[in-house]
Amino acid sequence: MSSTRYVALLRGINLGRARQVDMPRLREVLTDRGHANVRTHLRSGNVVLDSPLGEAELAADLTATIEAEFGLAVPVVVRTGAEMGAIVAGDPFATVATDPARYLVTFMADPPDPARVDALPPVEGGGEYLVRGRELYLWLPDGIQGTPLASWKWDTLLGRPGTSRNWNTVTKLAELAG
Repeated sequence: MSSTRYVALLRGINLGRARQVDMPRLREVLTDRGHANVRTHLRSGNVVLDSPLGEAELAADLTATIEAEFGLAVPVVVRTGAEMGAIVAGDPFATVATDPARYLVTFMADPPDPARVDALPPVEGGGEYLVRGRELYLWLPDGIQGTPLASWKWDTLLGRPGTSRNWNTVTKLAELAG
């Protein structure tokens, strides 16, 4: 049975003392479930693994496994290694974003409705955004606290929940999944 290399992005774990997921235990549990070459990156919910499952099946399997093992309902967004590579290769702010820690990509399970994207307001107070497919790119030159764009309620505006990673993490995950 052939496998695909995936990046799984867990939303909202290991923030402060809340919603703790032990990464070594997570690797062990996912390996026991039949996924191969399981690696985690940082404690913020980044998993790279090989799986014979399709994207939707894998996201559902990971969500159910985390709930069963850790007692947490954790949304999971999945991308193939090839998709992560394409996200990095197609960097829309490559000539603008000068600090990868202030450049975020929000990953959504499904693309937002084009009408919602068209209705997004213009940027005021610095920064840039772009919605491309299932990703929202945010350049926050004054940081998350200092750029007003960072405080927009993106889940509501786009009608889709997402999970964000800074560009340093995105490029590292693409490398690990390449």
